Amino acid sequence: MSEEATAAQAREDAPASAYSWYVLGVLVVVYILNFIDRQILSILAVDIKRDLDLTDGQLGFLGGAAFAVFYALFGVPLGRLADRWHRVRLLTIGLVLWSTMTALSGLARNYFTLSLARMGVGVGEATASPTAYSLISDYFPTRQRATALAIYSSGLYLGGGVSLFIGAKISQVWDAAYPGGGIGGLVGWQAAFMAVGLPGLLLALWVASLREPARPPAENASGRHPLFDFFTDLSMLLPPFTLIHAMRRGPMAVLINLAMAAAMVILAVIMTKLTNNLPQWSAMAFGYYAVFSWAATLRRHDPATFSLIWGTPAFICTALGYGLVSLGAYALAFWAAPYAETVLKLPKEELAFVL
Repeated sequence: MSEEATAAQAREDAPASAYSWYVLGVLVVVYILNFIDRQILSILAVDIKRDLDLTDGQLGFLGGAAFAVFYALFGVPLGRLADRWHRVRLLTIGLVLWSTMTALSGLARNYFTLSLARMGVGVGEATASPTAYSLISDYFPTRQRATALAIYSSGLYLGGGVSLFIGAKISQVWDAAYPGGGIGGLVGWQAAFMAVGLPGLLLALWVASLREPARPPAENASGRHPLFDFFTDLSMLLPPFTLIHAMRRGPMAVLINLAMAAAMVILAVIMTKLTNNLPQWSAMAFGYYAVFSWAATLRRHDPATFSLIWGTPAFICTALGYGLVSLGAYALAFWAAPYAETVLKLPKEELAFVL
């Protein structure tokens, strides 16, 4: 057995160090904040709808597609970047971005600006889990990895639950103290966004202090900078670059790509006619087109990865199954708080405790 193999086996046999558990603790805090910033909109939805004069469809877009489409699409290139680049640095950048966008949500004065802020939150939060999973895999040996991942995953439920209580408490206390609006005319829901967003900037300094685990040399042996590969991956998702990639594959690929784009436009038009929710279905159509374009380009650009994803039925079924579970869980989680407040007439603090 070589010296490298012996050293690797020794690392696997050794228990996780105290510093590894410290890193895990920091990552759990990040994940808690991740879900606080993601879910706090739910408990504030009734106030936001009233103050910004939104429809139910617009509110659904803010809680759904505005965040989810950009979270999902950027998660692909950001996940691949986490495999190649400095993960602590990537997580720090993402944390700064989503925290800033959460705080800026508190300065939103209309539907458009709040939508942009929610999209930014989605892009920033897409860095969290890929980097965290990768760091945990390096910091913990195989026999302790499942435990570490389970502890990390608890941040999802802690953050989701705490977000309701924090949002309810801050908005109610602020509105009681400043009935006509506080500093700069900010009302309770705006203060809540800023109160949960700004601490993330301080947390980013803590995250930046973490040590990046050394990777095996083979993982970094690439002739191109990882950021170059990131922007290449991103271009597979975003028009008009999707057409440029199609042109490289030939005229038939261009026709198929344009046909898919046309089909998605038709779908968006039909669904908008039925629901009167243009932003929602425009975002959904864009997401479907982006995934199609990415898969078509990936098939030629990286056949091995394409085969792993699209050529593995178990992988596809797992992704679809998890997606359906998430659809139901997140839809109910976002709907429950506004429903309880408007129909059941529960006070914010009480429904936050119940939910």
